[in-house]
Amino acid sequence: MKRAALWLVQVVGEGNSFTKDQLREAFPGVTQIDRRMRDLRDFGWKIDTYREDLRLEANEQRFSAMGVPVWEPGKATKKAITITAVQRRELLARDSYLCRSCGISGGQPYDDGTYETAQLDVARRQVRNPDGSTAIELVTECNRCRVGGRDVTVDLEAILGRINHLSKFERDILADWISTDKRAFSELETIWATYRTLPAASRAKVQGALND
Repeated sequence: MKRAALWLVQVVGEGNSFTKDQLREAFPGVTQIDRRMRDLRDFGWKIDTYREDLRLEANEQRFSAMGVPVWEPGKATKKAITITAVQRRELLARDSYLCRSCGISGGQPYDDGTYETAQLDVARRQVRNPDGSTAIELVTECNRCRVGGRDVTVDLEAILGRINHLSKFERDILADWISTDKRAFSELETIWATYRTLPAASRAKVQGALND
């Protein structure tokens, strides 16, 4: 992993792309070099694939940003999270085969006219616990949401604090949503969500229709 990190910095260069063949040629005889490089993500390194960067080909990756200099003494002591195929299947099943950020399912087309379909994968999310400690937890996300969620830290203490301030009625509603893992939106909420996505000219037309 340390050698892969140095290769990225000294040979590839931050912001540049490389292919899987170039990676394997740089490390002849090293088994699972792809996995060793992926381990760098647990140390803050950003290495994108075509799932995160649509400009890349399937065999390309991009060295987007350097993280912890793992080659320095004591810098690579954090235990990396490796995910086996069995664990990946279990995680996807636990998350109901849905992106936990936008709710899309694997293979479902995005609703933007591009005909691109969602691909689900396991993402790493940093969680800040009520005791102040942080941990890396795993969650299912689609290829689009993974791009925007990599630097997100979930503040569990803040969420629990907000729940404690809810009324009994509100807590019951939230408990029902959580138990079914689904929230049904009203027609009014659906229209509002769609309105928020409209260009300014179209928003003005909607406002005009309401004022008539």
